[in-house]
Amino acid sequence: MTTTTTKSTTTRTRIMRMTLCAVACSGLAGIAGAELRCPDCAKNPNAPQITNVALAGGIAIPALDTYVEPKELSENVHKGLNWLAKHQLESGAWGQGDESTQMGNSMQHLAAKGNVADTCAALMALLRSGSTPSTGTYMENIAKGIDYVCSEIEASDEESLSVTSVKGTRVQGKIGPFIDTFMSANLLAEVNGRMGFDEGNERVAAALAKVVRKMEAHQQEDGRFAGGAWAGALGQAMAGRGLNKAAQFGAPVSRQALENANEYAQDQMDDNGRFAGDDNAGIELYSAATASSGLREAKNTNDQRRDELEEVAADESAPAEERAPAQEELAEFDQVDRALAACNDALASRMDDEGFIAGFGSNGGEEFLSYLAISENLVVDGGEQWTKWDGAMTRNLNKVQNPDGSWTGHHCITGRTFCTSMALAVLMADRTPIPPEGETNVVDKPELDAPETDAPEGEPDAGAGIQPEEPIFFPIDGPLYEVPTPAATGPRR
Repeated sequence: MTTTTTKSTTTRTRIMRMTLCAVACSGLAGIAGAELRCPDCAKNPNAPQITNVALAGGIAIPALDTYVEPKELSENVHKGLNWLAKHQLESGAWGQGDESTQMGNSMQHLAAKGNVADTCAALMALLRSGSTPSTGTYMENIAKGIDYVCSEIEASDEESLSVTSVKGTRVQGKIGPFIDTFMSANLLAEVNGRMGFDEGNERVAAALAKVVRKMEAHQQEDGRFAGGAWAGALGQAMAGRGLNKAAQFGAPVSRQALENANEYAQDQMDDNGRFAGDDNAGIELYSAATASSGLREAKNTNDQRRDELEEVAADESAPAEERAPAQEELAEFDQVDRALAACNDALASRMDDEGFIAGFGSNGGEEFLSYLAISENLVVDGGEQWTKWDGAMTRNLNKVQNPDGSWTGHHCITGRTFCTSMALAVLMADRTPIPPEGETNVVDKPELDAPETDAPEGEPDAGAGIQPEEPIFFPIDGPLYEVPTPAATGPRR
């Protein structure tokens, strides 16, 4: 069994890796259309990473610490990462890729049509490998992909929740029509201030702020967003994760929006400590993932602010109008801690329940996303529960990987891009970063009118007339590896 070592608090010191640009970036184009790396960094795959030195003409990119000592990247992971890199489109985007033969070919016109959600998923996996937009093996893939995502956000209107004109993808249909918006919040949060040069940082910050504004304006009081889907809870989980990640990485996020997201996560458990929810397609694993992600990210955000609030709450000389709100927030933090503890106790009791772990009964993108949410929760505390879970996930995912390095789902979300990206992120969950200290940005904002809730429900229509882009590399290497769907799973979804 693979083991991991949890880092003690005393060893969680930050090593500042300064990525220094050899050429100033001041001559780049305006922010909206700028390339996302300076030319020399783009051309030099061996751009130096210098530690513990003063900044000298470039932008510091602090290396984020991790909760456990990460394993070396396995051969399976390297194959998957290479598959992703080879299937990036010329635009910098990823399409949803080939689907399982069980799903037919009704969405083949979208296989090589770039979309935001699949692109964000792929980029999140490449970032977890250790590359950044300006350094590492996949820096060019990451920079081109972020450029595509920012361009789509910049072209979107200011009023709606959508950030893309591409409609009808499988991911939208299965976990929500606005999953592109939520995924972009997650991606841009983790590169906010970490692009490697000023123009890139400014462009990402502006795009992330626009996404957060859209989400705050359209979030309902119970934390939901309009637009139904088969397993909508997982889309809502990515929304809550995105809002928390944005705040953790320095983007201003409304306190009320975070509280609403936390409420939705807590509603995924009933009074008896079992996982339940209205949007989980009747599958407990999806509610468990939504609770795991929402509550853990809420705690991560809260923990970054707890010391400051405790100091205010304990200061007897502070005005009552300052102490009382601090005390109320701390009480809410404690409630999140209790809910997360109950969630993890429930997870521990189901760890050996094969029916629970199987989700729908066969692997789909929904299962891979659920495994990631639970992995990112359990890795924070490390220990036996994390080690057991991580070992089981690694064995399962290695076993079902296709010979060409990709993963394919076998119900609902079966596109190779999303499934491969999520599977890789699970295998690299031990690299989940600790939120940077001192950057969490939770603010009070004026209350907005309640959003309209008449967005289209169900699976959006596939976009008719969409012209697919030419992929950089798309032929399948070797035979398709299909895992038979058990008869007990019923008809395909």
